[in-house]
Amino acid sequence: MAKRRILKKRVNYIIGELFAECIVLQHIVPNIDSSKVDALMVNILETQDDFVSRISHTEPGNVKGFYKAFHKDFQAKVDAIIDEIGKMH
Repeated sequence: MAKRRILKKRVNYIIGELFAECIVLQHIVPNIDSSKVDALMVNILETQDDFVSRISHTEPGNVKGFYKAFHKDFQAKVDAIIDEIGKMH
């Protein structure tokens, strides 16, 4: 169980950093569309809910495959969010 707790903390940390980046972006960059940043922030929070709940419900019998897929999906989602943040500059 400790590994799940650590994984949840890591997910929350990464999501928190992305969310903070959006807040900074919204307050620092002039003439940025606030509605797009708000939508991205909602997307980030939904991503956090999705991945934290996935950690809690591991597939029995296929734990190793579950976590491989989890890491792959999480990395893809984080990369997509970073690309969206980059496009807003």
